Amino acid sequence: MDLKIEVSEELRQAWPQFRGAAVFATVKNSPYSEALWKKIDEFTELYRQKYTVDSIKEMPAIQATRQAYKKCGKDPSRYRPSSEALCRRLLRGLSLYQIDTLVDLINLASIYSGHSIGGFDRDKIQGDKLVLGIGKAGEPYEGIGRGELNIEGMPVYRDAVGGIGTPTSDNERTKISENTTHLLAIMNGYSGSEGLEESVNYMVNLLKEFADAQDVELYYFK
Repeated sequence: MDLKIEVSEELRQAWPQFRGAAVFATVKNSPYSEALWKKIDEFTELYRQKYTVDSIKEMPAIQATRQAYKKCGKDPSRYRPSSEALCRRLLRGLSLYQIDTLVDLINLASIYSGHSIGGFDRDKIQGDKLVLGIGKAGEPYEGIGRGELNIEGMPVYRDAVGGIGTPTSDNERTKISENTTHLLAIMNGYSGSEGLEESVNYMVNLLKEFADAQDVELYYFK
């Protein structure tokens, strides 16, 4: 593994219970996987029987991410973490966005776990280190499909060039494409380590089944 991932002192102080899990893998992406969408549809049906838009706020992973936003200085209702936004979308009767197989399965793993997951093309990350810090006022950041995003007070992973991932949106610069062959997926456990390993294994199994993941490496950090 040629990329170190660290948590900055400022984020540690704001939210000491944070635990992260990184998955590195060689993958084959595809525009669409019928088998994956069959799984997503079955999962969606069960999920809607189990939860409501109101009850998801009580999920430990979602609740903790919202609290971490507040501690870092961001309003989580105005800038929703992606896991909560995806869960709310399903429970409002809408289907998940269909992007490509890697993004679609990461979204499924995010709803399954309640954790926001950053999905990156490893080959687009600059330097040999990622640091999880807190966004600064005026810091430039282009969210995927969102244009310029105000990341002040938001947890953010930075490489040698700048921000690449927040729980609300990843950055255009390092996003997954259909040509991605080296994946980095980071599961952000703001609720701590409980259930994190099981959720990571769920995601790894999806990667193996639907994206032919090889050379899988796991890295836990805090």
